[in-house]
Amino acid sequence: MIEAQGLSKSYGDFKALDDVSFNVGAGEIVGLLGHNGAGKTTTLKILTGFLQPDAGSIQIGGVDVIEDPQAAQAMIGYLPENAPVYSELSVQDYLLMVADVRNLANKLDAIKEAVVATALEDRLTTPIAQLSKGYRQRVGIAQAILHRPQLLILDEPTVGLDPSQLIEIRNLIKRLSQHSTILFSTHILPEVEALCDRAIILMNGKVRSDEQLDVLASTSSALLVLDDDVIGAAEALRNVTGVDSVERVSQASARDNVASQVAYRMTAFPNVDINPQLFALAKEQNWPLRELRYETQTLESVFNQLSQSS
Repeated sequence: MIEAQGLSKSYGDFKALDDVSFNVGAGEIVGLLGHNGAGKTTTLKILTGFLQPDAGSIQIGGVDVIEDPQAAQAMIGYLPENAPVYSELSVQDYLLMVADVRNLANKLDAIKEAVVATALEDRLTTPIAQLSKGYRQRVGIAQAILHRPQLLILDEPTVGLDPSQLIEIRNLIKRLSQHSTILFSTHILPEVEALCDRAIILMNGKVRSDEQLDVLASTSSALLVLDDDVIGAAEALRNVTGVDSVERVSQASARDNVASQVAYRMTAFPNVDINPQLFALAKEQNWPLRELRYETQTLESVFNQLSQSS
C-alpha cells in the first residue's frame, strides 16, 4: 500500500528526514514511533502529498504521490495532529461540507456510514465548539473516512485524551482497520503495543528500527558486565551461536557503575536463549565476569536502547 524509498527533507540547515525507506502492506496497522522532532509529521505530510521531499520517491497503492498527488490523495484519509475542524459548524454541517469538497456522489450515505462508525449519532446537531476533545477527535476521524479510503493516516490521534477517551479512540481505530490500512504516528509506546502489527521507529530523521511486534516479543537480549576490558571480547561474543548483534554499552548499564567495568548487550535471534553459551564462554576464557542477566525485549526497551545509542 505504501512504498517509500530514500525520502529526505531539510528545513534550512536542519535535516528532518535522512534517506527514509519503508513499505506498508495492505491491511496492516503500523505505528510510526519517535520522539517529538524525530521526523514523524514530516513523513506523514510527504506521504499525503502536502509536502514535497528534497529526494526520494513515494507511492500509495501504486500511484506516485509526487507525480499525481490528487489520485493518491483520493485513496487517503488523513487526520492531522490538530484536526482542522470548523468549530462554529455543527457536526453534520461540517461533514456535509467535507463531502461537498470531496465531490462525493452519495454523500448522505457516506456521512451516515462515517457517523455510525465513529458513534456520533447523538452529536450531529451539536456545534463542534461544544464537543469534548475526544468527540472532536471522532469528528476528525469521521471526515478522514468519509470517502472510504484504502489508507488511513493519523497523526497523534490520542494526544491529550483522558483515559476513557483514549480507550474509545483506540477501539475505534481497531474497528476501522477492518476496512483500511492504517499508519499512525505517536510518541506513546503503549498505543503502538495495543494497536499495531508493526512499529517503525524514527530517530533524528532516520529509520532506526522496523519490526513486527510479535517478532519483537519473541526476541530476548542479555547484558554481560566484565570488571575489566578484555581484548577481543566483542568478536568472541559475536561468534556465539544464537547471537544476532553485539553492542558495547555505557558503564551506566553495569549495576555497580565501577569505572573499569565494561558492558555488552547481545540481542538473540527469536526464541533463542543465549545465556548458557555466554556463561560458558566467559568461564572458558576466564573473563572477570561481574554480571550476566537476561533481558526480555519490549518496545520500550528497544526504544530506550536506540535512544541511548543515537
